Amino acid sequence: MKVFLIMPSKIMARGIEGVFHDIGEFKVEGIVSDITSREETMLKNVSADAVIVDPVIFPLAARANGKHYIAEFTDAAVVAFPSIFLDEETERQYDAVIGLYDSPADVIHKLRNAVSTVKESPASDGNELSAREKDILICVAKGLINKEIADLFNISIHTVISHRRNITRKTGIKTVAGLTVYALLNNLIDASSVE
Repeated sequence: MKVFLIMPSKIMARGIEGVFHDIGEFKVEGIVSDITSREETMLKNVSADAVIVDPVIFPLAARANGKHYIAEFTDAAVVAFPSIFLDEETERQYDAVIGLYDSPADVIHKLRNAVSTVKESPASDGNELSAREKDILICVAKGLINKEIADLFNISIHTVISHRRNITRKTGIKTVAGLTVYALLNNLIDASSVE
C-alpha cells in the first residue's frame, strides 16, 4: 500500500518511513512538510492509499477541519500523526490517529483498518456536499462572513461564494437560518456553537 506523508518534522517523517521500510507492507510515495499549492498538486497526482498528516500544519482555527481539507485533494484515508495534543472532537474527524508511542504493529493495524474502511464506504452522489462545502456550511451556520471564511481556509472570497452557491444548489436552501437548521439536523454542528 502507498502512503503520502505531510509532516513538518523530518525526524517523525523519516521514523515512520523507516518503520514502513522494515515491515515492507507500506511504501512512502512522498513526503512534504506543509500544504501549499505545489503540495496540493502533488497530493492530487499521487495514488496513495493513505495520507498521514501532523495536524500542526494547520492554523489553530482550521485544525478542526484538517481532514476535510486534505480530503478535497485525495480519496485516500486521512490519518493523523499528531506531534501536539488534539482534543477528542478534532481526533474523531480522522480515519485513524497514530500515537507517538504506538508500536509498529499498532501503526500498521490502524492504517490497514483506515484504508479498508475508506475503500468500503459508498461513493457519494452528485447532490451530497463535498468535505469543503460542509466546512463552509459549518462556518456559515456559526455566523462567519465570507471574508472570515476565506481567511480561515486561505482561499479567495470568490471561492467561498462559489462554494456557497453549490451548497444552495445541492440543498435547495437559500437563507443562513435555513442552512443553520440543515447543519444542526445533519449533525455538522451542535446548538451550542451557533451564535
